Amino acid sequence: MALSNNVIGAINFVAVLLSIPIIGAGIWLTTEPAESCVKILQWPVIVLGILIFVVALAGFIGAFWRIPYLLIFYLIAMLVLIGLMICLVVFTYVVTLRGHGTIEPNRSYLEYHMDDFSIWLRRRVRSSNKWDHIRTCLGSTTICSELDQRYRTAQDFFNAHLSPIQSGCCKPPTKCGYTFVNPTYWISPIDTTADRDCMEWSNDQTQLCYNCDSCKAGLLATLRVEWRRANVILIITLVALISVYLIGCFVFRNAKTEEIFRKYKQGYT
Repeated sequence: MALSNNVIGAINFVAVLLSIPIIGAGIWLTTEPAESCVKILQWPVIVLGILIFVVALAGFIGAFWRIPYLLIFYLIAMLVLIGLMICLVVFTYVVTLRGHGTIEPNRSYLEYHMDDFSIWLRRRVRSSNKWDHIRTCLGSTTICSELDQRYRTAQDFFNAHLSPIQSGCCKPPTKCGYTFVNPTYWISPIDTTADRDCMEWSNDQTQLCYNCDSCKAGLLATLRVEWRRANVILIITLVALISVYLIGCFVFRNAKTEEIFRKYKQGYT
């Protein structure tokens, strides 16, 4: 039984280590421009990683110090956390399934539209109160201002591979027909009624297209990329965690079976 406890302890220590990439994925999301302004996925991922760390640590302590109730707690709690992690991975995959940019003539960058994204994601930015906070957060960054330093001519700008946020928030939509002066300053055409975003554009550097639907779509496109990258880490860790859990259950069951047989041979049953 002592050998089995050591094996279970070693397995639980691996589970402790597996919590690190989960927590790391959440911390990485806090450093990304879109997620740091929206704050949707980062905290569920970080909290889940911390809970897995605590539960795995409890199992590790229970195995080495032979505390049965901690091992039972580990087996039950870890099963629940694995279930929650599966739900999170599936949910993230489903809500980021849609959201590809569209190609505009004579442009290297893509443009984005709200209708291309899942309804759930669209709801995260529809509320004016939520968007006011997000817009202020985006405006405090150098995402748009850095374009003026990087691209001096219209052709350089049109050939640039802009990020989704830069494409949606820092310039007017291409269909509006604005004339380029610099990346964040454009001359308005005579008719701007082609789209609501065309009227929302402002050369005021604190406004730009932050109130445009194209900006919201660009933010969602960036979120989609960030979430999918984090989801890859979660999927790999989840597979490893399930494997470790199943091995732990197998060893624990065998240890209990050996203990029952030993007591039987000694005449305790």
